[in-house]
Amino acid sequence: MAFHRTARPAGRQVVVPAAGDAQTWPGLARLEVLLAVAAFAVLCAMALSVAPRLNADGYAYRASIIAMTDGHFLTLSTAQAQALAGQLDRCPPSARSCQFGPRIEFWVQLPGGRWISEKDPGYPFLAAPFQGLGIIRLAPLFYGALGCLGLFFGARRWLGRFGGAAAVGLFCSSGAALLFAWQDYWPTFTDASLIAAGTGALLWAVLAGDAEARRRTWIGLLGFLAIEAAVFVRYTNIVVLGCAVAAVLATRRRRPASIPPGALRWWAGSVACFAAGVAVFDDLIYGGPLKSGYRPGEVTFSLGAILPNLRYVPGYLIQAMPVLALGLVSLAWITGRRVRLRHAAGEQAVAARRDFAVGLALAGSWLGVWALYAAYTWTARPGIGTWQTARFYLPAIGALALLGAWLVIQAPSLVRLPGRASLAASAVPAAAVLVMLFAFGVWSFHDMVNPGSPAPPPHRCNIGEPHCQVTAPPGAVARNLGGRPFMIMTHAGHGPRDDVTLRAFWADLMGWRLLLTLTHSGDYSYTDQEEFLSHLVQAGIIPPPWPARSSPR
Repeated sequence: MAFHRTARPAGRQVVVPAAGDAQTWPGLARLEVLLAVAAFAVLCAMALSVAPRLNADGYAYRASIIAMTDGHFLTLSTAQAQALAGQLDRCPPSARSCQFGPRIEFWVQLPGGRWISEKDPGYPFLAAPFQGLGIIRLAPLFYGALGCLGLFFGARRWLGRFGGAAAVGLFCSSGAALLFAWQDYWPTFTDASLIAAGTGALLWAVLAGDAEARRRTWIGLLGFLAIEAAVFVRYTNIVVLGCAVAAVLATRRRRPASIPPGALRWWAGSVACFAAGVAVFDDLIYGGPLKSGYRPGEVTFSLGAILPNLRYVPGYLIQAMPVLALGLVSLAWITGRRVRLRHAAGEQAVAARRDFAVGLALAGSWLGVWALYAAYTWTARPGIGTWQTARFYLPAIGALALLGAWLVIQAPSLVRLPGRASLAASAVPAAAVLVMLFAFGVWSFHDMVNPGSPAPPPHRCNIGEPHCQVTAPPGAVARNLGGRPFMIMTHAGHGPRDDVTLRAFWADLMGWRLLLTLTHSGDYSYTDQEEFLSHLVQAGIIPPPWPARSSPR
């Protein structure tokens, strides 16, 4: 089969078969669809093959979702919050852990006395219908299907045949995507999928110059709505929305014909209405248009966190999202080709300029999110773990999948062989890359779900030897407790959300558990120093700073 590259009015480079092979074209189209469906089916099978497990943020989101199914959409009174906590505490014996005490984990009390989750509010609205129908496990998979759909048509419009299947395969093969598709009460895969769907829809709307203007306008509007929904799920996704707006405005300025007439008004109006709506929502619920449920200083970003994050995070991301390697190579290749052909004319130069423009927009979305979280102070310390870190970077998976698909489709074209050998030279390497990435992704998924299982038990050693492990392996203490009840007492400002070791121990407890926090307490409030140090200060034996540091906070 001979293939020829032709240019369409929109400047899109497509691959079409020669006239004698026209009858095989529908077969290739069906094959591409089947490959994309198979990739998504693998993701679903992996996500549904392991029983779900609640931990950390999942408790807060589950409480919000269940409250919505009971008709309480925003906040709860103290009595309602206590009743909900009691309801969630009645977990089946197989559950890893439940709520603790009369409070719901990661819920906060508003100034008016009502309670709300400190998490960003969008995901419960998206997941509540699935909870009401009893199919909450399918909630992230449903939005994942939307992400795959957007990527398929966006990549197919940009890259031609098999571009859509390559993008979907790369999106579904990452261990992080598999892991968070498995987490039914977590929003991480949902907001990443909505961004992928919106990115693909906008890419199609801008490049589909041969399509009806009205259709392009509505598809682009759906793309913006998807990204806006992702922002409502996680407020930091505002970076992606800003990049999308900047890309559309830049395209409108440099190539006005690429934006359908009147589309910019619809798209900009949607963004403006969304921004106003979120500001009003935050003002009514949290007390200010720029406020959220998080306490001041709880989520912080600092330039001083960049170097520690550069030390710890890359290794986690390589394991969780190996597609980033393809994305980096693609971006370098696209940029190099644009520089090399900057003074050239003809079909190759047009394709190079188009690919550079698309690659720049995708890189802006990807690197914008990652640059923001490179300054996140919570991850700038050792011991956080792969999945705990990768969840903040997953919103870029759609842009990475599109860039990686460009490389998967483009690289085999360097091998020029006649006839059917040309098709084999293009298909075999692409298929091999996707199979390897899926294999690595499945391993990564199981490693993150059960991080302790791959390691052999430690050998017996003398505790006096320097190489001997003197601390118990992670989870050993909690496992030794079995299903027995356990209570922890802490001072104010110190709990599972503040201490990574305590958080891990708390998550590993398998029985009834209770956390008691002494309000207005400090580091030394559980010792007798509170009493006798004040007398030592009065006697002039020790200086006053001691009681200042040890007094209750």
